[in-house]
Amino acid sequence: MIRARSFALAVVLTLVVGFATIVGISSLQTEREIDGHRAAVRQIAGTFRPASGDRAALQALPAPVKRYLEFAVPDPEVGYRVVNIQAEGDFRRPLTDGFARTTASQTIAVRTPALLFAATTPIMPGVWARAYDFFADGRMEMRAKIASTLTVVDESATDALNRTSLRRWLLESPLYPMALLPGGPVRWEAIDDAHARAIVSGFGLEAALVATFRPDGSLASFDAEQDGDLTTPYHGSGEHVTRDDYRPVAGMMIPHAFMIARAAGGETYPFWKGAITSIAFE
Repeated sequence: MIRARSFALAVVLTLVVGFATIVGISSLQTEREIDGHRAAVRQIAGTFRPASGDRAALQALPAPVKRYLEFAVPDPEVGYRVVNIQAEGDFRRPLTDGFARTTASQTIAVRTPALLFAATTPIMPGVWARAYDFFADGRMEMRAKIASTLTVVDESATDALNRTSLRRWLLESPLYPMALLPGGPVRWEAIDDAHARAIVSGFGLEAALVATFRPDGSLASFDAEQDGDLTTPYHGSGEHVTRDDYRPVAGMMIPHAFMIARAAGGETYPFWKGAITSIAFE
């Protein structure tokens, strides 16, 4: 009996060690993928010139956009090309109701639509989901892996995903507001004194969001004008985002609080709400 128990224990320990080894190797491979995509964003960003600071083009913008850019980017000659962001908050996985504490990082090109988003979300004690979205050269790649090992989301470039990812870059742009200056991939259309439409173009695609501005000049929210498909196994860009808690960073005013939501049928369904914990420009 003792010999049988010892054998069973040895088998269990061997399985545990084997599983831990597989997870360890898979985690390293996943992080190498993420690091490779991050390096690709930096490389792409380096090929695009910073904003030109065209004063005449700034004066020609719709009034609320002009106020916002004067508030957010006092020096339109700012020369940054890349932003690195760390955030934490509560995240709701697609097609679920509960939120879990999540940490995330982003590396984003500020003068052309290219980005890497990576996040870690706990599922249960000792088990996590590692996910990333990578968008570059007009093509999207999306992965999610349980324990960085078991792939549960594997989405590659489609016209719909590519367009959603283009919109994602626009939705995040208040974190790097020089992207919204004239001369880049974004153009503005007037709506009224508190709203304007931002349209980003690239790679044969276009995506648009309507911005709502506060009286102090800050951008309060971005909203899609079409309902989202709430049945997809991914959130994509979401259709609604609010921004708050603006703070000075690198000579700009950057929002540090956010809430991103899906939206359809006149209702919003938050899935990512939290705060920026670190932001650095290159």
